[in-house]
Amino acid sequence: MEPIDQLSYILPTVSMTVGHIVPSQLTAATPCSEFRVQDLLDHLMVGGDMFAARFRGEEATPNGHDPVDGVVPAAAFRTTMEGLLASVKSPGAMERTISAPIGEVPGSVMARFAAFDVLMHGWDLAQATDQPYELPPVVVAAVDEFARTALTPEMRDGDTFKDETTPPDDASQLERLVAFSGRSL
Repeated sequence: MEPIDQLSYILPTVSMTVGHIVPSQLTAATPCSEFRVQDLLDHLMVGGDMFAARFRGEEATPNGHDPVDGVVPAAAFRTTMEGLLASVKSPGAMERTISAPIGEVPGSVMARFAAFDVLMHGWDLAQATDQPYELPPVVVAAVDEFARTALTPEMRDGDTFKDETTPPDDASQLERLVAFSGRSL
């Protein structure tokens, strides 16, 4: 499954999850221990805007997403994710070299990392706000296949990714990927 197809499922699913967050949940802890719900929304929006520009071949500039305490930025989040998807689909995006925290990579590789990152953080948001989180098995399988080849031991620094955890025997494919990413179930 191509990364554009993965993101075509993942980004709207996460946007829908964000649309069901209520203001009282913004301060809730998430399974990604560095982030509360509000922090994770900010992280995804800033990253979404930054990488959208890079996929278009433009210089990434700081965006105007100033968090407002007690306000769920659902509409702005959806707009950011729609912009990211449009940028990934833009001419030349998959071939363009993208500057990322993991180094200089082809757009196709960065899009796969984005799919992995947003899928995981969507799960974090769903868990923190007690929501269901389901994606087609083919999407989860494609992200899982990439993650298991791309996530290097050096990335497991306890900050970027933690050590893999052991999922229960009856874990779903998504739960196995979550455990692989270093999250506890």
